Amino acid sequence: MKKIIPVIILLIVVIVGSSCFVVTNENEYSLIRQFGKIVAVESEAGITFRIPFIQSVDKLPKQILLYDLSPSDVITSDKKTMICNSYVLWRITDPLKFAQTLNGSITYAEDRLNTIVYNSTKNVISANTQNDVISGRDGELSDAVVANIGNTLDQYGIELLSFETKQLDLPSDNKAAVYERMISERDNIAATYTAEGSSEAQIIRNATDKEVTVMLSEAEKEAEILIAEGEAEYMRILSEAYADESKQDFYTFVRGLDALKVTMTGDNKTIVLSPDSPIAQIFYGK
Repeated sequence: MKKIIPVIILLIVVIVGSSCFVVTNENEYSLIRQFGKIVAVESEAGITFRIPFIQSVDKLPKQILLYDLSPSDVITSDKKTMICNSYVLWRITDPLKFAQTLNGSITYAEDRLNTIVYNSTKNVISANTQNDVISGRDGELSDAVVANIGNTLDQYGIELLSFETKQLDLPSDNKAAVYERMISERDNIAATYTAEGSSEAQIIRNATDKEVTVMLSEAEKEAEILIAEGEAEYMRILSEAYADESKQDFYTFVRGLDALKVTMTGDNKTIVLSPDSPIAQIFYGK
């Protein structure tokens, strides 16, 4: 007995001593209760003291949590049914408020999340048409749902980090019909744009053709003016040349040579001239 009693005392001391300390990890909160009432909240990792047998410790997760909502039917503003399957990322930001309002239960928190997120999703989708909901699946819808929830979860010490849709689709029985209608609408829009584009293109082509015609007309007019001016200058020069007796014979000689050059074509360079021909007169020196 003398050997057993010290061992028992030592065990009691160890048990009592270990129950005096609370170890808080990085990924958790420690809530210290005394007679059921929370007297301290430890949010930093470390070791703290508590009164054994009088105070108890509850643990709450500090990391980001995922809650997967059940698929549900929602109705758009144009009375079309869609299936929404989504999930949320959330975390506890105020462990004291979380414990007081939800009894520190993750299950209670998920039930409350399910109700609030579903109602917000239903409100957002019911305010949009089916086409708007489908086109908003790349982020606009998620942002609208989070904005609609706002700070509602603050009262529970919860922060909603993200809302994402895994599936936002049509019921199988009317999916094909809706897709056909959407394709038809898109084809009509495309045909309208094509017609408008063709009309604008024709207007541009007509305006361009008109400008080209005007430019060609102006160019031809300028060319005719230049040709007329050149011919007038040519005639003036000839007139001046023939008016001067000292130059008249020279120009007559040159023009005769030009005429002879034009006449002598091909391989046969023989030309027969009558004595009274102007060209023959050049060679006769008359």
